[in-house]
Amino acid sequence: MSGLLALLDDVVALAKIAATTLDDAAAQAGKAGAKAAGIVIDDAAVTPRYVTGLAAQRELPIIGRIALGSLKNKLLILLPAALILATFAPWAITPILMVGGLYLAFEGYEKLHHIIVPSAVEKTVADVQEGTPEAASLENERVAGAIRTDFILSAEIMAIALNTITPPDGPQPALITQGTVLAVVGLMMTLIVYGAVALIVKADDVGVWLAKRGGPLSAPLGRSLVKGMPPFLQILSVVGMIAMLWVGGGILIHSLAIYGFAAPEHVIHDASEAVRSAMPVASGFFAWLTGTLAAAVVGVVAGAITAVIVGLVKPMFGAKAAH
Repeated sequence: MSGLLALLDDVVALAKIAATTLDDAAAQAGKAGAKAAGIVIDDAAVTPRYVTGLAAQRELPIIGRIALGSLKNKLLILLPAALILATFAPWAITPILMVGGLYLAFEGYEKLHHIIVPSAVEKTVADVQEGTPEAASLENERVAGAIRTDFILSAEIMAIALNTITPPDGPQPALITQGTVLAVVGLMMTLIVYGAVALIVKADDVGVWLAKRGGPLSAPLGRSLVKGMPPFLQILSVVGMIAMLWVGGGILIHSLAIYGFAAPEHVIHDASEAVRSAMPVASGFFAWLTGTLAAAVVGVVAGAITAVIVGLVKPMFGAKAAH
């Protein structure tokens, strides 16, 4: 009987530890998810362009394929890699964040450049016969491109989450807590991003259905959705571009401060506080906006420098490939 009671005590103790771990993981996941919000906005803004121009009946299956690829990226590749880094090379997290920040700044700058200097329109299913091998090849190409882009953004999300839960100057959570937090963040972000993408992509179809249904409320709402989605997608694209520049610049600024070059972070903080003091209303919002715009400017500069370097290096690799 005493052995059974001891076993029950052990079970209760383990249950308490598990509950504490889950509570801690949930709190850490919420904190890490909030810090990665900028990249989530960008991911939701970027993904619809991979579906635009493809057959309407294929939109949701394509989004499903991309979402599945995103989950594989996060849970099967990035999560184990993040735990290995946290255990054996925590010093590598900040450099990886900086590389990701440069990538985001570069992508944001490229989008800004394309707005100023428009490029040629991409080929779509409208240019090929639906149901043909060419159309299937185009779809597979779009899905592969979306999953590649998602891998970079997912890596940045996981790195930010890992950096949030394993601060260099703070207590380190247990490995199981780290893994749980990263898994929750990965799953949560994937559901949010691709759920939002599905709603965005199918909103015009819902609008057509409402318009055809008729009625004093549904018909005008349906027409508004159909007419409003193209400009909304354009606005979303701009929001995604700004998010890339803002998040990329912010990561670079904070990473430089970690390595001892804290002047940019201090200047931006002082400017934000000056705006906060000067504003009679909504001071918190304007202080945040000041910091965000400053980070975006840093992102533009970093992205432009990266674009120049890429432009110089790319032909060299092309020449080697040709030989």
